[in-house]
Amino acid sequence: METLSASPILDQIKRMSGDLWPEIVSVRRRLHENPELSFEEKWTSDFISLILDKYNIKHTKNWAGYGIVADIVVDENLPTVAIRADIDALPIGEKNEVEYRSKNEGKMHACGHDVHTACVLGASVILNQLKSQLKRNIRIIFQPGEEKLPGGASLMIQQGVLQNPVPQAIWGQHVYPELKVGQVGIRSGLYMASTDELYITVKGKGGHAAMPHNLVDPIFVSAEVITSLQSVISRRSRVSIPSVLSIGKIQSVGGATNVIPDEVKMEGTFRTMDEDWRSQAHEFIRKTILGVSEAHGATAEVRIEKGYPCLVNDPQLTHLTKNKIEEYVGPGNVVDLDIRMTGEDFAFYSQQIPSCFFRLGTSNDSLDTKHSVHTPFFDVDEKALEIGMGLMAYLAFSSEV
Repeated sequence: METLSASPILDQIKRMSGDLWPEIVSVRRRLHENPELSFEEKWTSDFISLILDKYNIKHTKNWAGYGIVADIVVDENLPTVAIRADIDALPIGEKNEVEYRSKNEGKMHACGHDVHTACVLGASVILNQLKSQLKRNIRIIFQPGEEKLPGGASLMIQQGVLQNPVPQAIWGQHVYPELKVGQVGIRSGLYMASTDELYITVKGKGGHAAMPHNLVDPIFVSAEVITSLQSVISRRSRVSIPSVLSIGKIQSVGGATNVIPDEVKMEGTFRTMDEDWRSQAHEFIRKTILGVSEAHGATAEVRIEKGYPCLVNDPQLTHLTKNKIEEYVGPGNVVDLDIRMTGEDFAFYSQQIPSCFFRLGTSNDSLDTKHSVHTPFFDVDEKALEIGMGLMAYLAFSSEV
């Protein structure tokens, strides 16, 4: 790979992004008003298709349910690169008082996927208009179900989205309220954690809370399980491997102030940055839960739903991408990111082909846009759309891979 110097195409893409920006803001607001949950994105898919049809961009539908794949083909003998947007929303009730507030009760684009989709639509329009100047083919992926296992990325890969041809690189971007509009964050190598879901049932013998000696108290056992599980991280894992194990939900089946229930259910997450340790940890988790339960006369059922793998930004591609981002937004606006224990199903792409996932600054001190993602007050400074679409177009157009 090599880095090209900035060329007139950069200024051209910036001008095109500025001209297209009002329309892409409108597109984003329509998407924001009509959020749909993972694998339910029918309206969203139809709306994306309408925009692509408007600009005569060929595409196919019904990937992994409601996904869309568009291809801008210059010459089948040329290499292909890909850009990706996720299209699903979250089960969160919006509390923003804005004209484009969600119309779907209890659903909200609280993770910025409306921004991702609008930016990639904008980039698609720009790249299609520059088709005569392209030196590579472009695959554009609008992916459903990022927020829900097994992840739309895994399903689209199974259906061949990274085949015929195999893209030489893929880029994804994500909103980042921790950075101001105009800033972009990036990290080479390991960036985001694997994400697995834990489902645990502890079964005992319930009865009167005043006579615990006659019972097998599953609440007490569950408390011991929760505490003991932390030893998987503190005493089994190498200290050099970032890992997190958290129980986020515990609920008895029955029970009252004076009633010990027969059963307790728990749900949690296990995350790490090492795939080999991940597999080992699953066994330690099972053995710990079963062993603690048995020691107290209870039984347990353990189900571990294997989720997204670690997200790895290809070092060579990331170096090239960082140079291109610096050309686009200026070196002083590129921020080196720390690792994150959050997960992202873009990781499935990163396990298959050279990938780079970066962060788009979306906050503005003069606007109320610093709320975190996955909250009912999340919103963005929409100037980020102009930068996001132009940057994605510039990466796909100019990066030599």
